[in-house]
Amino acid sequence: MNKNKSTGAGMDENDPDGTGAVVSIIGGGVAGTATGVGGGMAVVSAAGTTAGLSGPGIMSGLAAIGGTAIGGVAVIAVGTVVLAAIGAYGGYRLYKNL
Repeated sequence: MNKNKSTGAGMDENDPDGTGAVVSIIGGGVAGTATGVGGGMAVVSAAGTTAGLSGPGIMSGLAAIGGTAIGGVAVIAVGTVVLAAIGAYGGYRLYKNL
Protein backbone atom coordinates (compact mmCIF):
# COMPACT_ATOMS: atom_id res chain seq x y z
CA MET A 1 0.00 0.00 0.00
CA ASN A 2 1.25 3.46 -0.84
CA LYS A 3 1.14 5.39 2.46
CA ASN A 4 1.71 8.69 0.66
CA LYS A 5 -1.66 8.52 -1.06
CA SER A 6 -4.82 9.49 0.82
CA THR A 7 -7.24 6.75 -0.18
CA GLY A 8 -9.95 7.08 2.47
CA ALA A 9 -11.95 4.32 4.14
CA GLY A 10 -12.76 1.36 1.97
CA MET A 11 -9.81 1.86 -0.37
CA ASP A 12 -7.15 0.12 1.75
CA GLU A 13 -6.04 -3.17 0.21
CA ASN A 14 -5.68 -4.70 3.70
CA ASP A 15 -9.11 -3.50 4.83
CA PRO A 16 -11.28 -3.25 1.70
CA ASP A 17 -14.57 -2.51 3.46
CA GLY A 18 -13.11 -0.06 6.01
CA THR A 19 -14.40 -1.91 9.09
CA GLY A 20 -10.96 -1.86 10.73
CA ALA A 21 -10.98 1.94 10.76
CA VAL A 22 -14.47 2.08 12.21
CA VAL A 23 -13.66 -0.46 14.92
CA SER A 24 -10.44 1.37 15.83
CA ILE A 25 -12.16 4.74 16.06
CA ILE A 26 -15.12 3.43 18.07
CA GLY A 27 -12.83 1.43 20.36
CA GLY A 28 -10.68 4.48 21.02
CA GLY A 29 -13.75 6.60 21.70
CA VAL A 30 -15.16 4.04 24.15
CA ALA A 31 -11.82 3.86 25.97
CA GLY A 32 -11.65 7.65 26.20
CA THR A 33 -15.22 7.86 27.46
CA ALA A 34 -14.59 5.23 30.12
CA THR A 35 -11.50 7.12 31.25
CA GLY A 36 -13.46 10.38 31.42
CA VAL A 37 -16.33 8.88 33.40
CA GLY A 38 -14.06 7.04 35.83
CA GLY A 39 -11.80 10.04 36.27
CA GLY A 40 -14.77 12.36 36.71
CA MET A 41 -16.25 10.15 39.41
CA ALA A 42 -12.93 10.02 41.25
CA VAL A 43 -12.48 13.79 41.08
CA VAL A 44 -16.03 14.50 42.26
CA SER A 45 -15.70 11.99 45.09
CA ALA A 46 -12.42 13.48 46.33
CA ALA A 47 -13.02 17.21 45.70
CA GLY A 48 -16.00 17.90 47.91
CA THR A 49 -16.19 18.88 51.55
CA THR A 50 -18.23 15.72 52.13
CA ALA A 51 -16.23 12.76 50.85
CA GLY A 52 -17.72 9.88 48.90
CA LEU A 53 -20.47 9.33 46.37
CA SER A 54 -23.47 10.02 48.58
CA GLY A 55 -25.88 12.75 47.54
CA PRO A 56 -24.19 15.45 49.63
CA GLY A 57 -20.74 14.18 48.57
CA ILE A 58 -21.60 14.42 44.88
CA MET A 59 -23.17 17.87 45.21
CA SER A 60 -20.25 19.28 47.21
CA GLY A 61 -17.75 17.70 44.79
CA LEU A 62 -19.49 19.18 41.76
CA ALA A 63 -19.67 22.59 43.44
CA ALA A 64 -15.97 22.41 44.31
CA ILE A 65 -15.07 21.65 40.68
CA GLY A 66 -17.32 24.11 38.86
CA GLY A 67 -18.35 26.75 41.39
CA THR A 68 -21.90 25.38 41.40
CA ALA A 69 -23.30 21.88 40.94
CA ILE A 70 -24.38 22.78 37.40
CA GLY A 71 -20.93 24.20 36.64
CA GLY A 72 -19.35 20.99 37.96
CA VAL A 73 -21.56 18.88 35.70
CA ALA A 74 -20.48 21.03 32.74
CA VAL A 75 -16.79 20.67 33.61
CA ILE A 76 -17.06 16.88 33.96
CA ALA A 77 -19.13 16.57 30.75
CA VAL A 78 -16.70 18.64 28.69
CA GLY A 79 -13.75 16.69 30.09
CA THR A 80 -15.40 13.39 29.19
CA VAL A 81 -16.15 14.54 25.64
CA VAL A 82 -12.56 15.75 25.18
CA LEU A 83 -11.16 12.42 26.39
CA ALA A 84 -13.54 10.52 24.09
CA ALA A 85 -12.40 12.60 21.12
CA ILE A 86 -8.74 12.06 22.01
CA GLY A 87 -9.35 8.31 22.29
CA ALA A 88 -11.16 8.19 18.95
CA TYR A 89 -8.37 10.13 17.27
CA GLY A 90 -5.82 7.78 18.86
CA GLY A 91 -7.73 4.80 17.46
CA TYR A 92 -7.75 6.41 14.03
CA ARG A 93 -4.00 7.13 14.13
CA LEU A 94 -3.32 3.59 15.33
CA TYR A 95 -5.33 2.21 12.40
CA LYS A 96 -3.55 4.46 9.88
CA ASN A 97 -0.11 3.44 11.20
CA LEU A 98 -0.71 -0.32 11.09
